Amino acid sequence: MASTGDPEYKSSSTPVPVAGADYSKFDLLLRFLLFASSLVAVVVMVTGNQTEYLPLPRPAKFRYSPAFVYFVAAFSVSGLYSILTILASLSAIRKTNLKTKLLLHLIFWDAVILGILASATGTAGSMAYLGLKGNNHTGWNKICNIYDKFCRHVGASIAVGLFGSIVVLLLIWISAHSIHSRVPK
Repeated sequence: MASTGDPEYKSSSTPVPVAGADYSKFDLLLRFLLFASSLVAVVVMVTGNQTEYLPLPRPAKFRYSPAFVYFVAAFSVSGLYSILTILASLSAIRKTNLKTKLLLHLIFWDAVILGILASATGTAGSMAYLGLKGNNHTGWNKICNIYDKFCRHVGASIAVGLFGSIVVLLLIWISAHSIHSRVPK
């Protein structure tokens, strides 16, 4: 049994600096999830075409609704942004002196992307709800009873888009927490 007089068991009187929490791997995972959800949301929305014959052929496509076009554009930008930020995060892992500055920039740009994605998801969601339920007060009929495949694609795309928006929110929280944990107390 070692005595308390042994030098290897004595505690140091100098405090050990506590480094800020490093969530780099979790950040990379979330940025990859953002890319994947953006890609899936765009692909599902774009491939949701359906043509019904109501005496004449009447197609339903995403490009016929400005809300759905905005959704596809917003999530395309989000996919490109996620690729760029994955590369930036990978370079910051190698150069640790750039992490705090990069995190500050990422918080700003993540917030911008979150605003774009949330507005696109809400806009597309409102149009999807209108297609599902219609609006009797304005005379807009529901169409999802006719274009069921198209509506399923739109609904799935919006659900994946909502997941992507939540991923960006988590990215902002993680970056802010990482910066907060680096601030000396």
